[in-house]
Amino acid sequence: MERIIEEIREDLSRRIAVTADRLADRTLAEDPAYAALLGRAELRERIHHNLRQSVDGLVRGIRGQPVELADARATGVLRAEQGLPLASLLRTYRRGGRLVWQDLHEAVAVHDPAALPRLLPAAAVLWDVLDQLTDAVADAYRRTQAARCDRDRERRAALLDALLDGAGPSDGPAASEAAAQLGLPERGRFAVVVLAPGGTAGPGGTADAGGAGRVGGEPGADGPRVLWRIRADGETGLLELGHHPLESVRELLGPLGARAGVSPVVEAPGDLARARWLAALALRTVPASGGACTALLDERLPTALVASQAELAGRLRQVVLGPVLALPAEDRRVLLTTLGTWLTCRGSTTYAAQRLYCHRNTVSNRLRRLEQLTGRMLSDPAHVVELALAHAAVLQRAAGASAATAASAAPGAPGDAKPPAGRGAGRSG
Repeated sequence: MERIIEEIREDLSRRIAVTADRLADRTLAEDPAYAALLGRAELRERIHHNLRQSVDGLVRGIRGQPVELADARATGVLRAEQGLPLASLLRTYRRGGRLVWQDLHEAVAVHDPAALPRLLPAAAVLWDVLDQLTDAVADAYRRTQAARCDRDRERRAALLDALLDGAGPSDGPAASEAAAQLGLPERGRFAVVVLAPGGTAGPGGTADAGGAGRVGGEPGADGPRVLWRIRADGETGLLELGHHPLESVRELLGPLGARAGVSPVVEAPGDLARARWLAALALRTVPASGGACTALLDERLPTALVASQAELAGRLRQVVLGPVLALPAEDRRVLLTTLGTWLTCRGSTTYAAQRLYCHRNTVSNRLRRLEQLTGRMLSDPAHVVELALAHAAVLQRAAGASAATAASAAPGAPGDAKPPAGRGAGRSG
């Protein structure tokens, strides 16, 4: 078989040159990806080279020698880096393989028709060579593409970190440039969501190896675009709200079953670091034992105010509710629960009694005892504000104790975030 191929080598070379012309024209006519990437001369030369490589591989295969695959791998790497779809690349390789067999068959038929039966064993060898070549091309392509995806994911993660951490001047070009590379507008409606440890980003998020980082999410017709990022200190989502109201975030996060804090809306990417801190603060207003909940900061400002000032919150607890906190555990629990329920029921003793499954007079007696112990009157709006904030501080301390237990397994949770340095760092919102 090798002798026959050597005898028809010159004719086969001419046929392959014509085939390269035809296949280049067909590829450019039928495949827009190739047409957008290569000119005819370059594509024709590359196809001609690949066809000759197939013939050389056939000869080596007949001799029992390994097929040279380095060039095929290089082609796979090059086309992956150029962004040519793998399907386009493999389609051209397979068409070329079929045409090589056709040229070989026709050349043998012209040279020595009686030798055609001896050509049949070469078919199996040729198809094996073509399989090796296409496998080498595809494997190199996929490896290169995976490496590109990793690099792109790392780059996007770094850009997202720059926005969420305030790595540059908040109103300088760094934030705008990072936003542009992430496909975010220079001005818009943005917010940040922070998930409690154990939360999981929704569809669109893609985790890299080991779950060390997650960035993803594309615009959708039914909700805001979300760019997710997960690090050791928790999972954060950058929301591009567009025309969607901030409240739509609850529907977006509902399926996650997580505790989440959501910042107010900001208009510039440079404000996202501050928004991330406010989202983490909103998360701290959600009791650790309260189950799934999405807390919008603007709906929890009093509690957030207490949460943001740990030292003052401790003083507030002691000054306003110190005598209550000094009671035996059961008495303390009863009075604090009654106060919290009464506040939740907007000062209605009747509704509070219904929630507490006790008589209205029982609630009234408990509240009077609370007034006596604290020296605050529930009929005085200023005193009610103090009691409400002090009660929030008590709940915040309890939540902090629960979080501290969990923090041994996940240190540096988002609730420990500090306000970013720079413009606006001293403001409360």
